[in-house]
Amino acid sequence: MNCAIIPAQHVVVKAVGLAAICSYKNNCEVQYMKILKSAVIAFSLAAAMGSFSTAAVAESDPGRTAYKPTDVINEVVARITAAEAAINNGAEDAAVVDLIQKAAGFIKELNANDKVARYADKARGHLKAAITAAKAANLQEAKQHLAAGKEGVEALKKML
Repeated sequence: MNCAIIPAQHVVVKAVGLAAICSYKNNCEVQYMKILKSAVIAFSLAAAMGSFSTAAVAESDPGRTAYKPTDVINEVVARITAAEAAINNGAEDAAVVDLIQKAAGFIKELNANDKVARYADKARGHLKAAITAAKAANLQEAKQHLAAGKEGVEALKKML
């Protein structure tokens, strides 16, 4: 019978070496799994974003009419003109307020870039001031705010 005596140090080195190899193998598997997980998430995200175009899918709410920016501007100017005509014809405060509110509400339909939106908000501010003045029965001040709002709305055409 052939028995070999293995020194204790050799056994410890072999065990540590084997543990190191196993540990390295496990670390590699963990690293590969992390990379694979990141790749799967990135691919899924890219596929989800690329599967449809938001510009192509974008549309107004069902049952809602979408207007061109020039149509909105023309309609708001027409409504402001109607409010000015009502003031000139001696209409009551409530009727003038209603006409101005319709113009101020319709300017919200303007869908253009951010610069146009900022200037539209300024014009809408004049319309709100005109509403406040008309509610206070100060129709001449309301007429001045309407003129400023009308000028601001007409200036939006140049920005489109």
